[in-house]
Amino acid sequence: MNRISPQTHSTSKALLQAHYDKTVLPNGLRVVTEEIPYVRSISLGIWVDVGSRDEISTNNGISHFLEHMVFKGTKNYTLQEIARSLESVGGYLNAFTSKEHTCFYARALDAHLGTAMSVLSDMVRHPLLNPKELEKEKTVVIEELKNMEDDPDDLIHDYVDKQVYAKHPLARPVIGTEECIRNFTREHLRSYIQKYYLPGRMVVAAAGNIKHEAVVDLVQKHFGNLRPQKNFRRDMHAPKAVRPERKVYEKPIKQAHVCMGSIGYGVKSRQRYPLLLLNSLLGEGMSSRLFQTLRERHGLAYTIYSYTNTMTETGNFGVYIGTDAKNIDKSIDLIHKEFKKIRTSSVSSAELNRTKSQLKGNMMLSLESMSSRMMRLGSGELYYGTFLPLDEIVRKIDAVNVESIKAVAEKLLRPENFSTIIFKPLAS
Repeated sequence: MNRISPQTHSTSKALLQAHYDKTVLPNGLRVVTEEIPYVRSISLGIWVDVGSRDEISTNNGISHFLEHMVFKGTKNYTLQEIARSLESVGGYLNAFTSKEHTCFYARALDAHLGTAMSVLSDMVRHPLLNPKELEKEKTVVIEELKNMEDDPDDLIHDYVDKQVYAKHPLARPVIGTEECIRNFTREHLRSYIQKYYLPGRMVVAAAGNIKHEAVVDLVQKHFGNLRPQKNFRRDMHAPKAVRPERKVYEKPIKQAHVCMGSIGYGVKSRQRYPLLLLNSLLGEGMSSRLFQTLRERHGLAYTIYSYTNTMTETGNFGVYIGTDAKNIDKSIDLIHKEFKKIRTSSVSSAELNRTKSQLKGNMMLSLESMSSRMMRLGSGELYYGTFLPLDEIVRKIDAVNVESIKAVAEKLLRPENFSTIIFKPLAS
């Protein structure tokens, strides 16, 4: 096994007690841990480097559907035993699927690390995929899909992704389509596991009151007999820019929902940190420009925000607002005016410093959550092959200047870059 030397955080006295460690098993599976001895809890995640972007049109949603099915019984645990395994001692199990990753995770007291590893590993390695449970779960996931259809402020982001990414795999919704979901079989899921659930595509991440050696021993016990295999190589071509469009959909809703989206930057882009600060000052929180202008000054919305998502070789940036149908055009115009202000006028040093403090403060507060730490460990390993210490991130944030923010704004925040999706109430 290949073990990488631990790192010690130095941002605060508490962080001085947090140690990062990494071990690579002979089969290629990576184990990353962060020991925080002053807590009593642990967060454990098994990450698989596969998501909706790795699917095709005929199996869209299979990553997410498989995430559901592993909870329905395994070689060593019944459905009920999985549900009770950690809940009975105050912990919990959960999972999520994104466009690039699938993660199965647990939160529990440190004394129950072994149980968490046993259950999670059995879910990932030995799901039964019982045909009767599979048919029942199809109904459950289709109901989840219907729930999304009834949640326009969530659904609209899938519409924007489809428009922004066009024919690129990232355009596909994580949940998939009803047609695909109904057609999934046990054989489809088995083949998907065999193709993607390989040790070289897996990361086990743990944070909390744990010892790295103990986690490695457990991983070796449950995953050590997996044979190394040649990993499937993801198609990494970046999406091509498409001609932006404005599309309007009438839906049985009371409020109009507007989302404007554009292609952004990937996780390793030099523009990532300027964009993070640009996004914060533009549309994160009550002090942001969009909130102050559209909600406080003009009273046009209850919810208004901007967002950015970064993925391997690309990302997206957007703005969402919920408003009255008669205020759609006024809201869009005001958003573009805020874009223009940032493009043409320099951000003041005071505003930049305030935004930096906000971003760094949010990150520091997130470190109080073991789940957040585990998420940073797992995603960092999959994206970078290493752990990014908070000190390094803080340095990169502090290095951002007014000029770099303006450069990103001048390139990104142009009306011709944005596709606009509008959900309008049905005409009466």
